[in-house]
Amino acid sequence: MGNSYAGQLKSARFEEALHNSIEASLRCSSVVPRPIFSQLYLDPDQPPFLPEGNHENVKPKVEELDKELVHRYSQNGNLDFSTNQTVNEMEDEEEDEDMSDSSSPPIPYSQKPAPEGSCTTDGFCQAGKDLRLVSLCMEQIDIPAGFLLVGAKSPNLPEHILVCAVDKRFLPDDHGKNALLGFSGNCIGCGERGFRYFTEFSNHINLKLTTQPKKQKHLKYYLVRSSQGVLSKGPLICWKECRSRQSSAASLSAKPNSSVSPSTTPEGGSANGYKSGFTQTDSSVFSPAKSSSAVNLSGTQDPSRNKSVVKPLALSVQLVGKAFAAAPLSLRATDVANGNANGGRNNVLSSTVSRPMPHLTSPSPGSAAGDQASMSSSGPPKKRHRGWSPGSPVPPSGLSVSVPTIRPSARTEPLLSVPVPQSMLTGILQPQPIPAGETVIVPENLLNNSGVRPVILIGYGTLPYFYGNVGDIVVSPLLVNCYKIPQLENKDLDLLGLSSSQLLSVENMILLTIQYLVQLGPDQIPLREEFEQIMLKAMQEFTLRERSLQMSAQCISVSPGQLPWLARLIASVSRDLVHVVVTQNSLAEGISETLRSLNEMKHQQKLPDYVVAICASKIRGNEFCVVVLGQYQSRALAESMLTTSEFLKEISYELITGKVSFLASHFKNTSLGDDLDKLLEKMLQQRGESVIIPFNGDVSECVSSQEAIAMVSTQEPDLDVDTFQIYQPQLTVARKLLSQVCAIADSGNQTLDLGHFSKVDFIVIVPRSEVLVQQTLQRIRQSGVLVDLGLEDNGTAYQRAEKYVVRLDNEIQTKFEVFMRRVKQNPYTLFVLVHDNAHVDLTSAISSSLSHGEPSHGLADRVINCREVLEAFNLLVLQVSSFPYALQTQQSRISSSNEVHWIQFDTVDDAASGDKLYFGLNEYSKSLQWGVTSPLLRCDETFEKMVNTLLERYPRLHSMVIRCYLLIQQYSQALMALTTMDSLRDHSTPETLSIMDDLITSPGKDKNGCGHMLVIRVPSVQLAMLAKERLQEVRDKLGLQYRFEILLGNPASELAVAKHFVTRLKAWRGNEQDDWIPRTYQDLEGLPCIVILTGKDPLGETFPRSLKYCDLRLIDSSYLTRTALEQEVGLACCYVSKEAIQGPIVALDLSEKEHEKANGSENDSDELLIDLDRPQSNSSAVTGTSGSLADNGVSSSSAADKSQKQTPSLNFQAAVHSSVDEGAYPGFTAGETLKQECDSLGNQMASSTTSKLSSLSSVSQAFRWPAHSAKDSKALRAALPRIVILSKAAYCLLSSQKSGNLPSSSSLLPHADVSWLSSLRPLLHKDMNSEEQSLYYRQWTTARQQHADFSNQGETSGSRSFHPRRLLLTGPPQVGKTGSYLQFLRILFRMLIRLLEVDVYDEEEINANHTESSEITQSSNDHWPDIEIFSKMSFDLNVHDPKYRTISPVYTEQLSRVKQEASKETKLEEPKKRETVSMMLTKFAAYNTFHHCEQCHQYMDINPAAQISDSTLHAFTFSSSMLGEEIQLHFIIPKSKENHFVFSKQGKHLESMRLPLVSDKQNLNAVKSPIFTPSSGRHEHGLLNLYHAMEGISHLHLLVVKEYEMPLYRKYWPNHIMLVLPGMFNNAGVGAARFLIKELSYHNLELERNRLEELGVKRQCVWPFIVVMDDSCVLWNMHSVHEQSSQPLEPGCSSKNVSLKSVLQHIEATPKIVHYAILGVQKWNSNLNTRKAKAPFSRCHVRDFILLNIDLTQNVQYDLNRYFCEDVDFNLRTNSSGLLICRFNNFSVMKKHIQVGGQKDFVVKPKIMVSDSLAPIMPLQYVCAPDSEHTLLAAPSQFLLEKFLQHATYKLFPKAIHNFKNPVLAVDCYLNIGLEVAICYVSSRPHSVNVNCEGVFFSGLLLYLCDSFVGADLLKRFRFLKGATLCVICQDRSSLRQTIVRLELEDEWQFRLRDEFQTANSSDDKPLYFLTGRHI
Repeated sequence: MGNSYAGQLKSARFEEALHNSIEASLRCSSVVPRPIFSQLYLDPDQPPFLPEGNHENVKPKVEELDKELVHRYSQNGNLDFSTNQTVNEMEDEEEDEDMSDSSSPPIPYSQKPAPEGSCTTDGFCQAGKDLRLVSLCMEQIDIPAGFLLVGAKSPNLPEHILVCAVDKRFLPDDHGKNALLGFSGNCIGCGERGFRYFTEFSNHINLKLTTQPKKQKHLKYYLVRSSQGVLSKGPLICWKECRSRQSSAASLSAKPNSSVSPSTTPEGGSANGYKSGFTQTDSSVFSPAKSSSAVNLSGTQDPSRNKSVVKPLALSVQLVGKAFAAAPLSLRATDVANGNANGGRNNVLSSTVSRPMPHLTSPSPGSAAGDQASMSSSGPPKKRHRGWSPGSPVPPSGLSVSVPTIRPSARTEPLLSVPVPQSMLTGILQPQPIPAGETVIVPENLLNNSGVRPVILIGYGTLPYFYGNVGDIVVSPLLVNCYKIPQLENKDLDLLGLSSSQLLSVENMILLTIQYLVQLGPDQIPLREEFEQIMLKAMQEFTLRERSLQMSAQCISVSPGQLPWLARLIASVSRDLVHVVVTQNSLAEGISETLRSLNEMKHQQKLPDYVVAICASKIRGNEFCVVVLGQYQSRALAESMLTTSEFLKEISYELITGKVSFLASHFKNTSLGDDLDKLLEKMLQQRGESVIIPFNGDVSECVSSQEAIAMVSTQEPDLDVDTFQIYQPQLTVARKLLSQVCAIADSGNQTLDLGHFSKVDFIVIVPRSEVLVQQTLQRIRQSGVLVDLGLEDNGTAYQRAEKYVVRLDNEIQTKFEVFMRRVKQNPYTLFVLVHDNAHVDLTSAISSSLSHGEPSHGLADRVINCREVLEAFNLLVLQVSSFPYALQTQQSRISSSNEVHWIQFDTVDDAASGDKLYFGLNEYSKSLQWGVTSPLLRCDETFEKMVNTLLERYPRLHSMVIRCYLLIQQYSQALMALTTMDSLRDHSTPETLSIMDDLITSPGKDKNGCGHMLVIRVPSVQLAMLAKERLQEVRDKLGLQYRFEILLGNPASELAVAKHFVTRLKAWRGNEQDDWIPRTYQDLEGLPCIVILTGKDPLGETFPRSLKYCDLRLIDSSYLTRTALEQEVGLACCYVSKEAIQGPIVALDLSEKEHEKANGSENDSDELLIDLDRPQSNSSAVTGTSGSLADNGVSSSSAADKSQKQTPSLNFQAAVHSSVDEGAYPGFTAGETLKQECDSLGNQMASSTTSKLSSLSSVSQAFRWPAHSAKDSKALRAALPRIVILSKAAYCLLSSQKSGNLPSSSSLLPHADVSWLSSLRPLLHKDMNSEEQSLYYRQWTTARQQHADFSNQGETSGSRSFHPRRLLLTGPPQVGKTGSYLQFLRILFRMLIRLLEVDVYDEEEINANHTESSEITQSSNDHWPDIEIFSKMSFDLNVHDPKYRTISPVYTEQLSRVKQEASKETKLEEPKKRETVSMMLTKFAAYNTFHHCEQCHQYMDINPAAQISDSTLHAFTFSSSMLGEEIQLHFIIPKSKENHFVFSKQGKHLESMRLPLVSDKQNLNAVKSPIFTPSSGRHEHGLLNLYHAMEGISHLHLLVVKEYEMPLYRKYWPNHIMLVLPGMFNNAGVGAARFLIKELSYHNLELERNRLEELGVKRQCVWPFIVVMDDSCVLWNMHSVHEQSSQPLEPGCSSKNVSLKSVLQHIEATPKIVHYAILGVQKWNSNLNTRKAKAPFSRCHVRDFILLNIDLTQNVQYDLNRYFCEDVDFNLRTNSSGLLICRFNNFSVMKKHIQVGGQKDFVVKPKIMVSDSLAPIMPLQYVCAPDSEHTLLAAPSQFLLEKFLQHATYKLFPKAIHNFKNPVLAVDCYLNIGLEVAICYVSSRPHSVNVNCEGVFFSGLLLYLCDSFVGADLLKRFRFLKGATLCVICQDRSSLRQTIVRLELEDEWQFRLRDEFQTANSSDDKPLYFLTGRHI
């Protein structure tokens, strides 16, 4: 066990050790001094903590060792590390101690048996006390001084740590040295002290070891207390110095040295994949890690020891140069959560919150570093310490947490800690041991020496711990999840085309990674999404191969032996950009070697971009990681790990601390080396008082500043100021939104009851942007929506608009509370909460309050997701976003069906919204394929080169700072070059120069001073302010302050425009008030200006048409999420003129056309040419005048303007001055005509005309402007797409469509707050529409912990809650979403009003002039008819119902006097549309299923507990005399309605339906009559909810439905009693329903009479009435002479709405009611009130709503076969039986116009379809000769007959047409035989009342199914005209013959064989037969 190092004791070492020992013992407070010999033997060399002077003493020794090793190992010319020999030879001590870790078998060890009766449970001591850390973590444990708490590991309890107290002298220091031999410890459990042997102690605490107990092996961790007092696992106890730092580990340094003798290295000096130049070795790399590099992480109680405790640091992200050198990282919680690729969330949370430095060792395959894990530094205190002294105790941070190692081999579930507040800590993190020797020391000054901060991409396996100068490296988990291939479900595997998800071995992954790195371009960085697709493709190919070869994937895998040479083979084609380093023991060796080589690089040496370190370990299998050394790649990767907020903080920190001073001083001089400030001062003095003319003049013209201020525009410019209007696409989308709201209301889950609301109110919540607030206000004011919704009056709407727009800042809480109070106080108002730009702040309220993030963070979550909003039933939430991806995760709160997507513009023609087309991100990407000289998306290559040079020079600054400083310099120099210093032209990039040239010159060529806008996007506010100050200073000193404005577009503040520019804007607008100032960017239309747009995100502000350039050169690789990148480019999206976009056009070579132009020949109209000649007179029209037209105004000839010949001379002067960029292309190429063809000419942009000419010929493509001259410029203002200048990184992502192989922006992670669910997922296609993209993101992305939706978790996706009243409107940026949602509010309001209205029939009564004026009337004051008077009134046979305006009139004596004109057209007319009028619903209306309200939902809906089966089915059988057979009807009776029925005592057999008594007192809360409503095809739309109509009282309502429709009615009306007609009536008409209702009711009346008779009630006392009511009766009115409740339209008459209950109760109270057969009310029309008061009661036809006396009408039947006019027929029968029919004229019923269902006509089709395209069958074809070959029809015979009769008048009764004097005689029936024919109805019954027929000659006789009452003698009473016609209809041929014989018809009528017909049915359908004849 001793340390057998035979080191030679040198005197110097001895003296020093002695000295140290004496000093230590003097200072030591404990009794036992530290023995000198243990110090010497345990410290064979004092490693990194030698005093500076002794540094050299050790170095030679190490080098000697090196040489010896090199000599020994390079005999065979190559280093072979296939064995562990080196390590074992060099580390005797380790072999001794670590035998059990090696591959040799363990030493068997027999343990002493435990004493009798003692406890042997694992985790408890022999005294039975619990020692597990889990149990003791909260206990206060007293330990003696000098003792430490440590954790022991028991092999039987791998997941637990046992707590022991050990004397710290027997524990090692941080370097694994200086531990005394032996042991001294106490048991924490039982308190036993003084264990002197570890063997004895291990027995006591029940470790139960199978090997020799060693403290080195089983005491693993220090235990520390967190700030909350929780005891938790701390750093590992460092028992021996880690391999990579022992000098015996020279094997490490020897490896690279092997290549010192290249001659013997077969691979030409690159044995490890490095060129030998990259590998000079000096072992002293390891020694200069002076004390400053030791980072104190422990937080233990004894700071004196901590000076040398180095605990491992894993992932460091270098945020701020050295200041963050030891900054701890906490993995984002959600990265952790996502680490487990299966989406499981088994995070074990750690309670060691006190240690700010997490031990993040490698998140190996089983672990989870998560997507793009941007490391948030929760590190040092807010005051940034320059560097922490190693011993300074670090203040505990509340958020960082330790993350344990995870063994690489085990694919365990992740054990990663989550940064959570203490309150959320639930479990204790159980650590796992760190493999020995896995450590890397980062060399000092790495960044300074190499200029590179290496990024280590975690690969597969355990990443080592990093010590030393950890600030100079970054560890990125970018690709880690790609290697953790998740287990997928089978359906997902099928979707991806894989057979299993375990197809790739580690070797395959390594080779794929190298291959990927090799093919990356020099300016690309690895992208996770791209690599995931490569992995997926590889797996798909393996699957294909597996399937085709029928073998397992193992056959395809690479053996570990082949891996190194295959890896090097792949890397060999990379032109030295990818190197491979293979080591045998651990990754640490490869990484250390790489870092060391990097540190010693000479500057001129070429670095590889990537080094792939592979550890081919026999024991642990292959592991690897990638070290990124490329200057650009490493920086881009490191910066892309930060979130936007983090890098903005980083930038402001760099600016505040003055780190940028070197950079700033570099930019103090111009590119020519002159001092910039001095130059500007000089120019200012030269210019003196004068300034450059503001507009309408050249840059060289100067005027005094007073003159400049006074200059105003000479003529009114035709600015294209967009007026607010709603375009077609916006209307369409608003309607889509509305229909979605209706769908929510109809969904049947009571989430939204639209019928409840009568008003709409709203609030718009926008992100923190002053301009956006003003812009939204402006839209609200212009749209007039406040007035339209009735929220404000015309006068006040302008001021009051402000309360409807709220921005998400600190004041929102109070404003929002006011709004929510309004919501609660107005339950009948539907509020819409519009959350505009909903993607901007998605931070959850919890995480933002914990992270102390920006104050505005989490505000949206607090507002939108608060409980009040979720629960308010009258509040809709509409989230609006152009980039909704982050709202579309697995946890989304918005149902995918509630998303409304903008309509797709498929073709140019579709989108013809006026003359404008939308030009968005896709169009920009596509525009790159046009091959035009001046593309719309550009990358400034020159600028990028300059940036790269500067980035190398200033490696510690954030690249955005450098880019910004360079951009400021570029713009400053361009300004100077264009005004005074021509020499600077070569030093500005052509892009910058042309933009500035355009900006300065365009106002000069315009009489009004209109020009273009340039937007420069600078996300950091501090940098933006700096840019504004610098550019303003340069502008002012050059005298351009009146030429163009420079504005800071800061979301936090309003626009500040200089006074003279405001004056100019006002002059242009002409009619603004005096105090007008521009508040939105659109107000700046036409103003030449630079807007420096700052802020974290662009927030959806709309820019004017005059915006021409968007400079996004600062947006680079920090923007690697789809939302971040696309919203930046979204700034440029806009609507453009249609003529601007004609698509790519054939290139023209201008040089060939020159001579044609000279000859003046006309050009073909379809060719496009640019005419560079710009006549001065035309210039104002051409350039900025028209605002956004003149983006590049170049006048040119066009097809329309052929007369004007082109001038051959090319006026280059004009061209040059008009900016090189001025070549005006209609749209796509609003770009430079002469682009940078001149680059080859030394960028002399305006030097010589000759160079111009040569460049001209190279303009390969050109566009023709539409005809354009000063006078018609107003008519044609082309709005052109903006030109966007991008950084290289962004350009590559956006232009990828062009090349096709690069990833496009759409495949990036959609948003920083979400993460991919799995690395295996299908590709998001470019051509997916937004609905498909939404579904994709909902399946494959999940919210991170800081995301507001993270809390919307459910165990299954089913249990996640969608908020039912939340919608999402998505559409591309600037497409018009605001207008669309304002329009939606408007039409929502209209619809609510519409829902409160109903269309009712409003038709005048017909036949009013035929009515006999009855002399007998009652006084109009009577409430009820007096039977005496009433019975004397005559019955009005005329039908007055307007529905029947097309039926045959009934013959009366009056009718015979009516002359009917014969001029009527007899064509088949389309039925005229019936008149309707819209009425407001009242509280007494009847409703359909779409009505939901609190009061009637029990009536409507079944409660969920009671299922539909709660209603019971009862058969009810009775015999019908009419049918002559038994009829069985079925009742469906809900439990709640059983009280209305009588059941037999025993079997629950239905006996009867209860009826009240006539003598019952009138009860205000009841009506006596049961209500029957026959309904068909209207299960949703029928007005069957009578709850409100009956004022909520109990009533008996039966729905009468056909058998096949019963399930539907039952579904929609579960609480209604159903009466189901027998199946034989499924095709029957309404007559059958009425017949059966009446038959059933009579049968029931008899049963009730019998039942009640037994109870002593007289039979005639049982109530004999039923109500039969249509399903379209909606409202009832009372008309009275005296009522003054509503405004009478004419004096003396008024009406008011009443309930059905009051109408029924009134009618039921009629005196002697039982003597009336039918009682009804009149049908409403709008003239009822205006007419002079009618008689209160009429004896006439009633229908739609009747009280039927079934006792009196027992012998009068409805005709059950009838489809039409069954009620007219029934009324006539009733009247002829002498019964009274009374209509109450003081009540009316309104009938709703319902479009569906009811008694609609059958579609008459042939029974056997021959072909689909048959012509419609005419009614005359409904009959045919019997047995003929006629097409048989599939329709009921009765229906065919009735339809035939309506249309066959001319054939059947020619004599009767228009001849009312001679009607057709109909016996016992009324059939409609056409409008032109009158029918005289006669009853054959004895004692019947008939019309007086004396002296009437009939023109025809109609006998329809006549019964035995009709006899020959009856017919002989009537006289017929000669030639009158007869029609006899019977059921079959035999009864037809019998009838003719029985009635002796042959005597007077003549028949022919061909006069027999049948309806065109097949014999199965029982056709009806009829015979026609002529009167003789």
